Amino acid sequence: MFYFYIMKKSILLLLLLFVSANSFAHFMWVETSPTGKINKKQEVRVYFGEYTYGEVENAGEEAFNKVKNFEVWIISPTGEKTKLQMTPAIRFYAGSFEPKTNGTYTVVLNNNNIDVIDYTQYNFGIFKTHYHATTKVEVGGTATETAAVNPDGLTIVDITKKVHAENGKATFRVLYKGQPIKDQEVTVFITDQWSKKVFTDKDGIITFSLPWGVKYIMEATKKEEVPGKFNDKEYQFIWHCATYCIPAVKN
Repeated sequence: MFYFYIMKKSILLLLLLFVSANSFAHFMWVETSPTGKINKKQEVRVYFGEYTYGEVENAGEEAFNKVKNFEVWIISPTGEKTKLQMTPAIRFYAGSFEPKTNGTYTVVLNNNNIDVIDYTQYNFGIFKTHYHATTKVEVGGTATETAAVNPDGLTIVDITKKVHAENGKATFRVLYKGQPIKDQEVTVFITDQWSKKVFTDKDGIITFSLPWGVKYIMEATKKEEVPGKFNDKEYQFIWHCATYCIPAVKN
């Protein structure tokens, strides 16, 4: 009887750890069509979950509500910033804009307004989370690198010199507080629990192939070992998470 009690407690503990780790592995990402047209409505969507596992939280429910205080900006080819009004749908928040000129538009989500989390029971500590997500829209067919507008954390900059396509290659630069970061791990996800890890070179650059015409999402994370206080709660470090979404690519 005692053996079965211990087994039951152990299984329960493992389940709790799994649920906690699974929740912590969630990230935010932003999606839009990879190409657009001048004066045509371009929809932008914000998701929260784990793309590769098919887990997407519903807007308005508890998990998404904890990270709902985000902002989304459009950076035009000339550097002009426009804040989008985002409204909840079922599984995402949505907003839109209309491109006015040809060029590369950067879609930027930033969320540095998330309550402190205490994961000391999971040997992770007490921390503050900072999410930053980007993607781009090409108007007119000429690709230039995306804007980098996260001086307080991580950002993934798309420096690919042409529109992403199946069987092509993608090149990115990872910055931390505005500077290229060497040996930064970046995980590339697609559906069905497939992922690949790549590491930045001395200039913060990664290059990888796009063998399939599917959506790719990249994630980079970093612990900033600096304590502080947010909303009257003390934390031991900041956990930075940056993502970049390449929509489904086709030749």
